[in-house]
Amino acid sequence: MDNVISVILGGGRGTRLYPLTKERSKPAVPLAGKYRLIDIPISNCLNSDLNKIYVLTQFNSASLHRHITRAYKFDNFSRGFIEILAATQTIESMNWYQGTADAVRQNLRFFNQPNIDFALILSGDQLYRMNYQQLIKEHIKNGAEVTISVIPAERKEAPNLGILKIDEQGRIIGFFEKPKDEKTIDFLSLDAAAFDRRGVSAKGRTLLASMGIYVFNLDVLNDVLKETNKSDFGKDIIPEIIKKRRVFAYFFDGYWEDIGTIKSFYEANLNLASLRPSFDLYSEKAPIYTNPLFLPGSIINDCKITQSIISDGCIIDNAEIHNSVIGIRSIVGKSTLIRNSIIMGADYYETEANIRTDRLKKIPDVGIGNNSRIVGAIVDKNVHIGDHVNIENTKKVEQFDAENYMIRDYIVIIPKAIIIPSHTVI
Repeated sequence: MDNVISVILGGGRGTRLYPLTKERSKPAVPLAGKYRLIDIPISNCLNSDLNKIYVLTQFNSASLHRHITRAYKFDNFSRGFIEILAATQTIESMNWYQGTADAVRQNLRFFNQPNIDFALILSGDQLYRMNYQQLIKEHIKNGAEVTISVIPAERKEAPNLGILKIDEQGRIIGFFEKPKDEKTIDFLSLDAAAFDRRGVSAKGRTLLASMGIYVFNLDVLNDVLKETNKSDFGKDIIPEIIKKRRVFAYFFDGYWEDIGTIKSFYEANLNLASLRPSFDLYSEKAPIYTNPLFLPGSIINDCKITQSIISDGCIIDNAEIHNSVIGIRSIVGKSTLIRNSIIMGADYYETEANIRTDRLKKIPDVGIGNNSRIVGAIVDKNVHIGDHVNIENTKKVEQFDAENYMIRDYIVIIPKAIIIPSHTVI
Protein backbone atom coordinates (compact mmCIF):
# COMPACT_ATOMS: atom_id res chain seq x y z
CA MET A 1 0.00 0.00 0.00
CA ASP A 2 1.72 3.16 -1.20
CA ASN A 3 -0.73 5.43 0.62
CA VAL A 4 0.30 4.30 4.14
CA ILE A 5 3.00 5.74 6.37
CA SER A 6 4.21 3.48 9.21
CA VAL A 7 5.40 5.22 12.39
CA ILE A 8 7.28 3.14 14.98
CA LEU A 9 7.58 4.70 18.42
CA GLY A 10 10.98 4.01 19.93
CA GLY A 11 11.57 6.97 22.21
CA GLY A 12 10.71 5.74 25.71
CA ARG A 13 13.25 5.59 28.54
CA GLY A 14 12.57 1.90 29.17
CA THR A 15 12.98 2.33 32.93
CA ARG A 16 11.31 -1.01 33.71
CA LEU A 17 13.91 -2.78 31.55
CA TYR A 18 16.83 -1.14 33.34
CA PRO A 19 19.79 -1.99 33.39
CA LEU A 20 19.35 -3.46 29.89
CA THR A 21 18.41 0.08 28.84
CA LYS A 22 21.27 1.78 30.67
CA GLU A 23 23.24 2.32 27.44
CA ARG A 24 20.62 1.57 24.77
CA SER A 25 17.02 2.44 23.96
CA LYS A 26 14.36 -0.17 24.63
CA PRO A 27 13.82 -1.11 20.94
CA ALA A 28 17.58 -1.79 20.65
CA VAL A 29 17.57 -4.46 23.38
CA PRO A 30 18.77 -7.82 21.93
CA LEU A 31 16.18 -10.55 21.37
CA ALA A 32 16.55 -14.30 20.75
CA GLY A 33 20.33 -14.17 20.47
CA LYS A 34 20.71 -12.24 17.20
CA TYR A 35 17.79 -9.82 16.76
CA ARG A 36 16.74 -6.49 18.31
CA LEU A 37 13.22 -5.65 19.51
CA ILE A 38 12.90 -3.05 16.74
CA ASP A 39 13.26 -5.83 14.13
CA ILE A 40 9.77 -7.11 15.00
CA PRO A 41 7.64 -4.12 13.92
CA ILE A 42 9.95 -3.35 10.97
CA SER A 43 9.69 -6.96 9.75
CA ASN A 44 5.90 -6.91 10.19
CA CYS A 45 5.77 -3.78 8.02
CA LEU A 46 8.00 -5.23 5.30
CA ASN A 47 6.09 -8.53 5.30
CA SER A 48 2.86 -6.51 4.92
CA ASP A 49 4.28 -4.65 1.87
CA LEU A 50 4.49 -1.41 3.85
CA ASN A 51 7.88 0.10 3.13
CA LYS A 52 7.53 3.77 4.08
CA ILE A 53 8.66 3.63 7.67
CA TYR A 54 9.66 6.25 10.21
CA VAL A 55 11.24 5.32 13.55
CA LEU A 56 10.91 7.97 16.28
CA THR A 57 13.75 7.87 18.81
CA GLN A 58 14.92 9.87 21.80
CA PHE A 59 16.84 8.22 24.67
CA ASN A 60 20.13 6.32 24.24
CA SER A 61 19.45 6.02 20.54
CA ALA A 62 22.99 5.61 19.12
CA SER A 63 22.99 1.79 18.95
CA LEU A 64 19.43 1.77 17.58
CA HIS A 65 20.41 4.20 14.82
CA ARG A 66 23.47 2.11 13.99
CA HIS A 67 21.46 -1.11 13.83
CA ILE A 68 18.72 0.30 11.60
CA THR A 69 21.21 1.98 9.26
CA ARG A 70 23.18 -1.23 8.80
CA ALA A 71 20.24 -3.63 8.63
CA TYR A 72 17.73 -1.95 6.32
CA LYS A 73 18.61 -0.62 2.89
CA PHE A 74 16.38 -0.21 -0.16
CA ASP A 75 17.54 -0.25 -3.76
CA ASN A 76 17.46 2.79 -6.03
CA PHE A 77 14.35 1.57 -7.84
CA SER A 78 12.20 1.27 -4.73
CA ARG A 79 10.12 4.00 -3.15
CA GLY A 80 10.67 2.41 0.23
CA PHE A 81 12.64 3.89 3.10
CA ILE A 82 13.27 3.55 6.82
CA GLU A 83 14.03 6.96 8.25
CA ILE A 84 15.03 7.75 11.82
CA LEU A 85 13.50 10.87 13.39
CA ALA A 86 15.34 11.72 16.60
CA ALA A 87 13.89 14.23 19.05
CA THR A 88 15.32 17.65 18.20
CA GLN A 89 14.65 21.25 19.10
CA THR A 90 12.90 23.22 16.37
CA ILE A 91 11.30 26.64 15.95
CA GLU A 92 7.92 25.02 16.68
CA SER A 93 9.04 23.03 19.74
CA MET A 94 11.97 23.26 22.14
CA ASN A 95 10.87 20.16 24.09
CA TRP A 96 11.75 16.48 24.08
CA TYR A 97 8.94 14.06 23.25
CA GLN A 98 6.48 14.19 26.15
CA GLY A 99 4.66 10.99 25.19
CA THR A 100 3.53 8.85 22.26
CA ALA A 101 1.09 11.40 20.84
CA ASP A 102 3.49 14.29 21.33
CA ALA A 103 6.21 12.39 19.47
CA VAL A 104 3.90 11.99 16.48
CA ARG A 105 2.71 15.60 16.75
CA GLN A 106 6.25 16.97 16.59
CA ASN A 107 6.88 15.07 13.35
CA LEU A 108 3.62 15.63 11.47
CA ARG A 109 5.44 17.68 8.84
CA PHE A 110 7.26 14.51 7.71
CA PHE A 111 4.06 12.43 7.49
CA ASN A 112 1.98 14.98 5.55
CA GLN A 113 3.13 13.87 2.11
CA PRO A 114 1.25 13.81 -1.20
CA ASN A 115 -0.82 10.65 -1.79
CA ILE A 116 -0.57 9.48 1.85
CA ASP A 117 -4.03 8.69 3.29
CA PHE A 118 -3.28 6.61 6.40
CA ALA A 119 -0.82 6.53 9.29
CA LEU A 120 -0.09 3.21 11.00
CA ILE A 121 1.30 3.86 14.49
CA LEU A 122 3.24 1.03 16.17
CA SER A 123 5.21 0.34 19.31
CA GLY A 124 8.90 -0.58 19.07
CA ASP A 125 8.94 -3.04 21.98
CA GLN A 126 6.31 -5.72 21.33
CA LEU A 127 6.70 -9.32 20.18
CA TYR A 128 4.03 -10.49 17.73
CA ARG A 129 3.44 -11.19 14.05
CA MET A 130 0.65 -9.38 12.22
CA ASN A 131 -0.31 -8.71 8.61
CA TYR A 132 -1.09 -5.00 8.74
CA GLN A 133 -2.77 -5.22 5.32
CA GLN A 134 -5.74 -6.95 6.94
CA LEU A 135 -5.91 -4.30 9.65
CA ILE A 136 -5.92 -1.45 7.12
CA LYS A 137 -8.48 -3.18 4.86
CA GLU A 138 -10.88 -3.60 7.78
CA HIS A 139 -10.30 0.04 8.73
CA ILE A 140 -11.38 1.08 5.22
CA LYS A 141 -14.29 -1.38 5.14
CA ASN A 142 -15.73 0.01 8.39
CA GLY A 143 -15.46 3.59 7.20
CA ALA A 144 -13.44 4.20 10.35
CA GLU A 145 -11.52 7.35 11.13
CA VAL A 146 -9.38 5.48 13.66
CA THR A 147 -8.91 1.75 14.21
CA ILE A 148 -7.29 0.22 17.29
CA SER A 149 -5.96 -3.33 17.24
CA VAL A 150 -7.29 -5.23 20.25
CA ILE A 151 -6.59 -8.59 21.83
CA PRO A 152 -8.89 -10.66 24.09
CA ALA A 153 -7.86 -10.54 27.75
CA GLU A 154 -8.84 -12.18 31.01
CA ARG A 155 -10.41 -10.24 33.84
CA LYS A 156 -7.32 -10.58 36.06
CA GLU A 157 -5.22 -8.80 33.41
CA ALA A 158 -7.36 -5.63 33.41
CA PRO A 159 -5.29 -3.61 35.96
CA ASN A 160 -2.26 -3.80 33.64
CA LEU A 161 -3.89 -2.96 30.30
CA GLY A 162 -6.00 -0.39 28.49
CA ILE A 163 -9.47 -1.97 28.23
CA LEU A 164 -12.03 -1.15 25.52
CA LYS A 165 -15.81 -1.44 25.25
CA ILE A 166 -17.39 -1.99 21.80
CA ASP A 167 -20.93 -2.03 20.41
CA GLU A 168 -22.36 -4.71 18.12
CA GLN A 169 -20.79 -3.11 15.04
CA GLY A 170 -17.33 -3.15 16.61
CA ARG A 171 -17.25 0.59 17.25
CA ILE A 172 -15.41 1.55 20.43
CA ILE A 173 -17.72 3.28 22.92
CA GLY A 174 -15.62 3.16 26.07
CA PHE A 175 -11.96 3.12 27.08
CA PHE A 176 -10.36 2.82 30.51
CA GLU A 177 -6.62 2.75 31.19
CA LYS A 178 -5.70 -0.01 33.69
CA PRO A 179 -9.10 -0.25 35.42
CA LYS A 180 -9.13 -1.70 38.94
CA ASP A 181 -12.70 -1.01 40.03
CA GLU A 182 -14.89 -4.12 39.77
CA LYS A 183 -17.93 -2.17 38.54
CA THR A 184 -15.88 -0.64 35.74
CA ILE A 185 -14.55 -4.05 34.73
CA ASP A 186 -18.12 -5.42 34.76
CA PHE A 187 -19.18 -2.61 32.41
CA LEU A 188 -16.31 -3.38 30.03
CA SER A 189 -16.92 -7.15 29.95
CA LEU A 190 -18.33 -8.76 26.80
CA ASP A 191 -20.25 -11.99 26.32
CA ALA A 192 -18.85 -14.86 24.25
CA ALA A 193 -21.12 -13.94 21.29
CA ALA A 194 -19.23 -10.67 20.78
CA PHE A 195 -16.07 -12.69 20.16
CA ASP A 196 -17.80 -15.37 18.08
CA ARG A 197 -19.18 -12.78 15.63
CA ARG A 198 -15.60 -11.93 14.73
CA GLY A 199 -14.34 -15.48 14.44
CA VAL A 200 -12.52 -15.41 17.78
CA SER A 201 -13.07 -17.98 20.51
CA ALA A 202 -13.52 -16.30 23.90
CA LYS A 203 -11.89 -19.16 25.87
CA GLY A 204 -13.07 -17.60 29.11
CA ARG A 205 -11.79 -14.15 28.15
CA THR A 206 -14.32 -11.35 28.57
CA LEU A 207 -12.31 -8.17 27.91
CA LEU A 208 -10.66 -6.43 24.98
CA ALA A 209 -7.24 -4.86 25.54
CA SER A 210 -5.59 -2.23 23.35
CA MET A 211 -2.36 -3.41 21.72
CA GLY A 212 -1.11 0.14 21.21
CA ILE A 213 -1.44 -0.32 17.42
CA TYR A 214 -3.44 2.41 15.67
CA VAL A 215 -4.53 3.24 12.13
CA PHE A 216 -5.50 6.88 11.60
CA ASN A 217 -6.86 8.59 8.55
CA LEU A 218 -4.05 11.10 8.07
CA ASP A 219 -6.35 14.12 8.04
CA VAL A 220 -7.97 12.92 11.26
CA LEU A 221 -4.56 12.43 12.89
CA ASN A 222 -3.66 16.03 12.00
CA ASP A 223 -6.93 17.40 13.36
CA VAL A 224 -6.83 15.36 16.59
CA LEU A 225 -3.25 16.30 17.47
CA LYS A 226 -3.78 19.97 16.65
CA GLU A 227 -6.98 20.18 18.73
CA THR A 228 -5.16 19.26 21.95
CA ASN A 229 -1.72 19.44 23.49
CA LYS A 230 -2.16 16.21 25.43
CA SER A 231 0.80 13.91 25.08
CA ASP A 232 -0.20 10.22 25.17
CA PHE A 233 -2.46 8.17 22.89
CA GLY A 234 -3.55 5.58 25.44
CA LYS A 235 -4.05 7.83 28.46
CA ASP A 236 -5.24 11.02 26.78
CA ILE A 237 -6.13 10.92 23.10
CA ILE A 238 -8.10 7.69 22.67
CA PRO A 239 -10.54 8.24 25.61
CA GLU A 240 -11.39 11.65 24.11
CA ILE A 241 -11.76 10.85 20.42
CA ILE A 242 -14.12 7.87 20.88
CA LYS A 243 -16.75 10.42 21.91
CA LYS A 244 -16.71 12.25 18.57
CA ARG A 245 -14.87 10.10 16.00
CA ARG A 246 -15.62 6.78 14.31
CA VAL A 247 -13.16 4.58 16.23
CA PHE A 248 -13.35 0.82 15.58
CA ALA A 249 -11.68 -2.27 17.02
CA TYR A 250 -9.70 -4.78 14.99
CA PHE A 251 -9.61 -8.21 16.65
CA PHE A 252 -6.25 -9.99 16.86
CA ASP A 253 -5.99 -13.38 18.53
CA GLY A 254 -2.37 -14.42 17.96
CA TYR A 255 0.63 -14.34 20.26
CA TRP A 256 1.39 -10.85 21.57
CA GLU A 257 3.77 -9.84 24.33
CA ASP A 258 4.63 -6.36 25.51
CA ILE A 259 8.34 -6.58 26.36
CA GLY A 260 8.12 -3.89 29.01
CA THR A 261 9.65 -5.50 32.09
CA ILE A 262 12.64 -7.65 32.96
CA LYS A 263 10.32 -10.56 33.74
CA SER A 264 8.43 -10.36 30.42
CA PHE A 265 11.70 -9.99 28.51
CA TYR A 266 13.22 -13.00 30.29
CA GLU A 267 10.17 -15.23 29.86
CA ALA A 268 9.65 -14.31 26.19
CA ASN A 269 13.28 -15.13 25.33
CA LEU A 270 13.25 -18.48 27.10
CA ASN A 271 9.94 -19.33 25.42
CA LEU A 272 11.64 -18.75 22.05
CA ALA A 273 14.17 -21.45 22.99
CA SER A 274 11.44 -24.09 23.47
CA LEU A 275 10.63 -26.72 20.85
CA ARG A 276 7.20 -25.18 20.23
CA PRO A 277 7.63 -21.47 20.92
CA SER A 278 4.57 -19.23 21.10
CA PHE A 279 6.24 -16.91 18.58
CA ASP A 280 7.55 -18.65 15.45
CA LEU A 281 10.93 -17.36 14.29
CA TYR A 282 11.02 -19.95 11.53
CA SER A 283 8.22 -18.69 9.25
CA GLU A 284 9.46 -18.59 5.65
CA LYS A 285 6.47 -16.50 4.54
CA ALA A 286 7.02 -13.81 7.17
CA PRO A 287 10.67 -13.85 8.27
CA ILE A 288 12.13 -11.59 10.94
CA TYR A 289 14.85 -9.42 9.39
CA THR A 290 17.92 -8.07 11.15
CA ASN A 291 21.46 -6.84 10.54
CA PRO A 292 23.37 -9.55 8.61
CA LEU A 293 26.59 -9.86 10.63
CA PHE A 294 28.29 -12.47 8.41
CA LEU A 295 29.54 -14.43 11.41
CA PRO A 296 30.90 -17.97 11.14
CA GLY A 297 28.96 -20.95 12.40
CA SER A 298 29.38 -21.78 16.08
CA ILE A 299 31.97 -24.25 17.31
CA ILE A 300 30.46 -26.63 19.87
CA ASN A 301 32.76 -29.27 21.36
CA ASP A 302 31.83 -32.06 23.80
CA CYS A 303 28.75 -30.25 25.16
CA LYS A 304 25.34 -31.21 26.51
CA ILE A 305 22.74 -28.76 25.22
CA THR A 306 18.96 -29.03 25.61
CA GLN A 307 16.14 -26.68 24.56
CA SER A 308 18.40 -23.72 23.81
CA ILE A 309 19.20 -21.21 21.08
CA ILE A 310 22.88 -21.03 20.08
CA SER A 311 23.54 -17.99 17.89
CA ASP A 312 26.25 -17.50 15.27
CA GLY A 313 29.93 -17.08 16.00
CA CYS A 314 30.01 -18.84 19.41
CA ILE A 315 32.82 -21.02 20.79
CA ILE A 316 31.52 -23.44 23.43
CA ASP A 317 33.80 -26.11 24.86
CA ASN A 318 32.74 -28.95 27.17
CA ALA A 319 29.83 -26.96 28.66
CA GLU A 320 26.31 -27.84 29.75
CA ILE A 321 23.49 -25.56 28.59
CA HIS A 322 19.78 -26.01 29.31
CA ASN A 323 16.73 -23.87 28.50
CA SER A 324 18.83 -20.84 27.60
CA VAL A 325 19.54 -18.31 24.85
CA ILE A 326 23.20 -17.91 23.87
CA GLY A 327 23.84 -14.73 21.88
CA ILE A 328 26.29 -13.96 19.09
CA ARG A 329 30.06 -14.35 19.69
CA SER A 330 29.54 -16.01 23.08
CA ILE A 331 32.63 -17.72 24.51
CA VAL A 332 31.82 -20.39 27.11
CA GLY A 333 34.59 -22.24 28.96
CA LYS A 334 35.04 -25.85 30.05
CA SER A 335 32.82 -27.51 32.66
CA THR A 336 30.55 -24.45 32.84
CA LEU A 337 26.82 -24.84 33.47
CA ILE A 338 24.23 -22.41 32.07
CA ARG A 339 20.56 -23.00 32.90
CA ASN A 340 17.43 -20.86 32.46
CA SER A 341 19.56 -17.90 31.38
CA ILE A 342 20.03 -15.36 28.61
CA ILE A 343 23.63 -14.76 27.57
CA MET A 344 23.66 -11.85 25.11
CA GLY A 345 27.18 -12.49 23.82
CA ALA A 346 29.53 -9.82 22.53
CA ASP A 347 29.86 -7.05 19.96
CA TYR A 348 33.42 -8.07 19.08
CA TYR A 349 36.10 -10.74 19.43
CA GLU A 350 39.00 -9.72 21.63
CA THR A 351 42.40 -9.44 19.98
CA GLU A 352 45.35 -11.39 21.35
CA ALA A 353 46.97 -8.10 22.40
CA ASN A 354 43.87 -7.08 24.40
CA ILE A 355 43.66 -10.48 26.04
CA ARG A 356 47.32 -10.31 27.16
CA THR A 357 46.88 -6.78 28.52
CA ASP A 358 43.71 -7.66 30.42
CA ARG A 359 45.19 -10.82 31.90
CA LEU A 360 48.12 -8.82 33.29
CA LYS A 361 45.48 -6.72 35.08
CA LYS A 362 43.70 -9.88 36.32
CA ILE A 363 40.71 -9.10 34.07
CA PRO A 364 38.99 -12.22 32.67
CA ASP A 365 38.47 -12.61 28.93
CA VAL A 366 35.18 -11.45 27.40
CA GLY A 367 32.79 -14.37 27.80
CA ILE A 368 32.34 -16.97 30.52
CA GLY A 369 35.31 -18.80 32.02
CA ASN A 370 35.81 -22.40 33.11
CA ASN A 371 33.96 -24.22 35.90
CA SER A 372 31.37 -21.49 36.30
CA ARG A 373 27.64 -21.79 37.04
CA ILE A 374 24.97 -19.38 35.76
CA VAL A 375 21.34 -20.10 36.64
CA GLY A 376 18.30 -17.83 36.23
CA ALA A 377 20.26 -14.84 34.95
CA ILE A 378 20.54 -12.29 32.15
CA VAL A 379 24.13 -11.55 31.15
CA ASP A 380 24.36 -8.47 28.93
CA LYS A 381 26.90 -7.99 26.12
CA ASN A 382 30.69 -7.76 26.44
CA VAL A 383 30.76 -9.07 30.02
CA HIS A 384 33.99 -10.56 31.45
CA ILE A 385 33.18 -13.54 33.70
CA GLY A 386 36.11 -15.43 35.19
CA ASP A 387 36.62 -19.04 36.30
CA HIS A 388 34.74 -20.68 39.17
CA VAL A 389 32.06 -17.97 39.21
CA ASN A 390 28.63 -18.81 40.63
CA ILE A 391 25.68 -16.63 39.60
CA GLU A 392 22.38 -17.86 41.04
CA ASN A 393 19.69 -16.27 43.20
CA THR A 394 19.58 -19.11 45.73
CA LYS A 395 18.12 -16.87 48.47
CA LYS A 396 15.16 -15.92 46.24
CA VAL A 397 15.73 -12.18 46.56
CA GLU A 398 13.12 -10.25 44.54
CA GLN A 399 15.01 -6.98 44.06
CA PHE A 400 18.54 -5.86 44.90
CA ASP A 401 21.18 -3.45 43.61
CA ALA A 402 24.92 -4.11 43.88
CA GLU A 403 27.99 -2.59 42.28
CA ASN A 404 28.32 -5.13 39.47
CA TYR A 405 24.90 -6.80 39.32
CA MET A 406 21.19 -6.25 39.95
CA ILE A 407 18.23 -8.45 40.78
CA ARG A 408 14.80 -7.72 39.31
CA ASP A 409 11.80 -10.06 39.62
CA TYR A 410 14.18 -12.67 41.16
CA ILE A 411 16.33 -12.58 37.98
CA VAL A 412 20.04 -11.75 38.34
CA ILE A 413 21.20 -9.21 35.75
CA ILE A 414 24.85 -8.60 34.87
CA PRO A 415 24.95 -5.21 33.05
CA LYS A 416 26.86 -4.54 29.85
CA ALA A 417 30.69 -4.75 29.94
CA ILE A 418 30.83 -5.58 33.68
CA ILE A 419 33.84 -7.53 35.03
CA ILE A 420 33.10 -10.48 37.33
CA PRO A 421 36.41 -11.74 38.76
CA SER A 422 37.16 -15.45 39.18
CA HIS A 423 35.72 -17.18 42.27
CA THR A 424 32.94 -14.57 42.63
CA VAL A 425 29.67 -15.83 44.15
CA ILE A 426 26.49 -13.87 43.44
